[in-house]
Amino acid sequence: MATASSATLEQEPLSSPVEAPASPRRTRPREWRLPRTPGEWLVFVVLLGFAALFLVPFYVMLDAGFKTPATAGVQHMWSLPSELSLGGFSAAWTALHANLSNSFLVVIPATVVSCIVGSLNGFVFSKLKFRGSNFVFNFVLIGMFIPYQAILIPLVRFLASIGLYGTLSGLILTHIVYGIPITSLIFRNYYSALPKALMEAAQIDGASTLQTFRRIILPLSAPGFIVTGLFQFTNIWNDFLFGLVVVPDPSKQVATVALNNLSGTLSVNWNVVMAGALIAAVPTALIYLLLGRYFVRGLMAGSVK
Repeated sequence: MATASSATLEQEPLSSPVEAPASPRRTRPREWRLPRTPGEWLVFVVLLGFAALFLVPFYVMLDAGFKTPATAGVQHMWSLPSELSLGGFSAAWTALHANLSNSFLVVIPATVVSCIVGSLNGFVFSKLKFRGSNFVFNFVLIGMFIPYQAILIPLVRFLASIGLYGTLSGLILTHIVYGIPITSLIFRNYYSALPKALMEAAQIDGASTLQTFRRIILPLSAPGFIVTGLFQFTNIWNDFLFGLVVVPDPSKQVATVALNNLSGTLSVNWNVVMAGALIAAVPTALIYLLLGRYFVRGLMAGSVK
């Protein structure tokens, strides 16, 4: 009996004490503090100087926008307005609000479609290698180095032949096609950093290539879409040449072209022009203020494999 009980005790594994799960570390927000060393003070002063230089144009535009038409052209641009007036902003908004709507009608679909096409191209060129894929990819990238001026005449003739010249749809198509090279490059670099084990696991589970992209790759693409979306939104919103050539009708032109038309032929109301420039810059400024930190993260996401 003793032998049997001892054998039983030997066969039973010794129970180890259960360890309590480690409590997650609480990350404290980084507190702002003044520089302490001379080197830190030097860096702080230099960065402060660069920030001041960056904000100088905004100060000049804001200062001129609040001046009256008489004082805007007489007072020095650094001097504060002797009399505050909202007439410049009111006149600029009246002249630009319809064109701002046109800009949104162009920039939103052009950005979304070019990002989707770029993600598909990036997925194919990074994960679905085929014979001559590098040559095709380099051929696509050539579009990044073609200057706008070199394709204006063929572009106008092509859009006229398909009935899209002078329309916002033609301008949207132009920005989509011209944005495919850069969006494909960004997504290819981003997808190249994703491990191949994700696709292999999906193939083992029986997923097709399209299902793998839609259910696995696409949910992981938020940083890439933020980077390409911000890049495309900024470029399309600030474009002037395509907006001027493709849509010659002033009622259909985008905000950047209409902003140029605020300058008169004989005289310039600087308060209206500066106020209009500030109004036209608000959308891109808000986008970067809201998504700027995600933009930096997205740029760094595909840099380290």
